Amino acid sequence: MTETPPTSTRTSRAFLVLHGWQNHRPAGHWQYWLADRLADLGHEVVYPQLPEADDPDLERWLAELDALLGELAGRRVTVVCHSLACLLWLHAVARDDVLSGPVERVVLVAPPSAEVALENPEIAEFAPPPLKPERVAAAAAFTRVVGTDNDPYCPQGAAAAYAEPLGLPVDVLPGEAHLNPDSGYGPWPSMLDWCLAASSDGYEERAVQDRSAQRADASGT
Repeated sequence: MTETPPTSTRTSRAFLVLHGWQNHRPAGHWQYWLADRLADLGHEVVYPQLPEADDPDLERWLAELDALLGELAGRRVTVVCHSLACLLWLHAVARDDVLSGPVERVVLVAPPSAEVALENPEIAEFAPPPLKPERVAAAAAFTRVVGTDNDPYCPQGAAAAYAEPLGLPVDVLPGEAHLNPDSGYGPWPSMLDWCLAASSDGYEERAVQDRSAQRADASGT
């Protein structure tokens, strides 16, 4: 799914939405809903079906990410990752040959733990690489983690597994599991609000809340 408004320019916003393992972009997923809403508001949105989602290959996914970011060069890019796509992003950050420059924002939603990745042969190679906070900070002007306290794919919690060691801000949504359709995440107004925040101050100040939170008056462009 790619939506490009006719008036898109090199200084406009663009959103790259990246899905996880075994995800075939179902209409009931919050990422599908988010891509649709952002496109309706006139933003450039790229929501690709990554190859072989049931048995993904890290190198193919990295090549796809590299190509997609190349197509969005010059835009103010926000990368919205869910689940395995979070680990994809961390591998891209760890490499010297994928990211040609920093993007504006990244949100890492429900990243799986290293232990869970290694326990599943299909995704074992996606287990997160060693990273220092400085490397993550250099890949995006702002990166945020969103997780829960009962994610079966990250038993220790995204805060402990990722946000704290990488020095990243985190929103922990109690009792919301893997933040997918099984836990009720179709429409997610607070995520849309965060995406629409108009300035870096808004990125810092606006926490991502659970799906029940009503939309704020977000009119960012």
